Amino acid sequence: MEYTFRNKVVIVTGASSGIGEQIALLFAKHEALLSLVGRDENNLMAVVEQCEELSGSRPLAILADLATEEGCQRVATNTILNFGRIDILINNAGISCRSTLQTANMADFDQVFNLNVRSVYNLTRLVVQEIIKTKGNIVNISSISGTKVTIGSLPYSMTKAAINHFTRLTALELAPHGVRVNAVLPGFTVSRLVIRMTNYTHKEYKSWINEAKSVVPMGDVCLGEDIAYAVVHLASEYSRLVTGAFLTVDGGALYGDLGNILKKQLVRGYAHAV
Repeated sequence: MEYTFRNKVVIVTGASSGIGEQIALLFAKHEALLSLVGRDENNLMAVVEQCEELSGSRPLAILADLATEEGCQRVATNTILNFGRIDILINNAGISCRSTLQTANMADFDQVFNLNVRSVYNLTRLVVQEIIKTKGNIVNISSISGTKVTIGSLPYSMTKAAINHFTRLTALELAPHGVRVNAVLPGFTVSRLVIRMTNYTHKEYKSWINEAKSVVPMGDVCLGEDIAYAVVHLASEYSRLVTGAFLTVDGGALYGDLGNILKKQLVRGYAHAV
């Protein structure tokens, strides 16, 4: 099985680190033309350089806050102006938050919903006509938190449940146009997000990862590359009749007991974007 995305224009949001970075690198390896969106300029440009080395084609870098109307519009407009088409949208940018109803505040709620839900809805709305023209596809990055109930997942899990239903609804709406919409649901994934969210030291984070492995049935956590492989497969022609589907990449964590390990995040958790 050999993937090729030559001459396909792919938007990847949240591309400056973590899962988004790995998604961008894998698409670059398969010769995609990339529009990479992020908020950290230094990190984003570093990813751009790596992608150019892999593909020989320099990605378009777009600094944008997708939680704003202007940020979403900038991504849509600049991508079309630069490439003249859009084939694939990867809605990856998101924010994490560990809280309960009793400890939550509305500022965190608004911040998490604005980026995790509103921006996905808005950016997809702005580019969907271009994707219809190319009969392209959309892959949303959700989470097992959108289907698994654990204490401390408000309001993050609510946003991922919303993205799951958004995936179903848009898959049905766009299928007659030849456009596919799917989602990947990661479990515990090694990234800088948890460190930033909790202010863990490197040693504390390593210890937390080892504990997380202990509650995953397959005994390991995901790497960003694991999620990227799933995304690229769903976006490829090998998935030409796959739509409205949810590909869980979690080592079986959906069926494990995650309660205690997530409560440790809850003690120190707050909202943080990627």
